[in-house]
Amino acid sequence: MNSTYLHLLLNHFPIIGTLVGSGLLLWGIIKKQAQTQSIAAGVLFLMAVIALPVYLTGEPAEETVENLPGISETMMELHEESANLAIWIMGITGIASLIAILLHRQNNRLSGKAYLIAFLLSILTFGAMVRTGYYGGRIRHSEIRDANAGNTVNENGDEASGEKEKDDD
Repeated sequence: MNSTYLHLLLNHFPIIGTLVGSGLLLWGIIKKQAQTQSIAAGVLFLMAVIALPVYLTGEPAEETVENLPGISETMMELHEESANLAIWIMGITGIASLIAILLHRQNNRLSGKAYLIAFLLSILTFGAMVRTGYYGGRIRHSEIRDANAGNTVNENGDEASGEKEKDDD
């Protein structure tokens, strides 16, 4: 198993796992179920741990595919920039989740607030991870990159029509 395969195998976990952890944490907060909150925070912490090998295998994966036909260099750059931000947000969420669990185990009255902070961070993390995955998918999958025939992607990642506008002079 090479690093590219590992990257592709694991990259869905931080996205889906963060969504599951966030939803479960929200449920635990609403229902005031400390055990559910603790399990959800554990899921979020685990997703932060899993995100590390995903992030670390990104560069070797890029080197493997960068010269293949149909690869979008622009999307690789956007994916990498997005991943750099997402890994930091995910790390902060993982740490906040771990702190919430530790506070809960110590019967600290701040554990409820810590779980709420972890939940809010997890929503931000989910958005960052979805964005990163979106750009990652568009690197190779032209069927989602070029949704409209003739469209290309500019340096900002925005789709632009491949046709030039005509002057009506």
